[in-house]
Amino acid sequence: MAREQLTEIVAEMVANVLTVNVAAGDRIEAGDSVVLLESMKMEIPVLVEAPGTVVAVKVAPGDVVQEGDVLVQLR
Repeated sequence: MAREQLTEIVAEMVANVLTVNVAAGDRIEAGDSVVLLESMKMEIPVLVEAPGTVVAVKVAPGDVVQEGDVLVQLR
């Protein structure tokens, strides 16, 4: 049986997690904001490029993420 490929949404910069807008099991569409980050007093929404289902949320509000850290996994 082939293993289904997961898509990982990663942080593009060092930032604080302000809000998480999705939960495991949520269905999302292209352009949806899954996480809101804050860096250098700017709010940066993390948008998905394709539709999918949230498999796991790897961060919580208040977390500090580094560039490349996984924020959300999608199927």
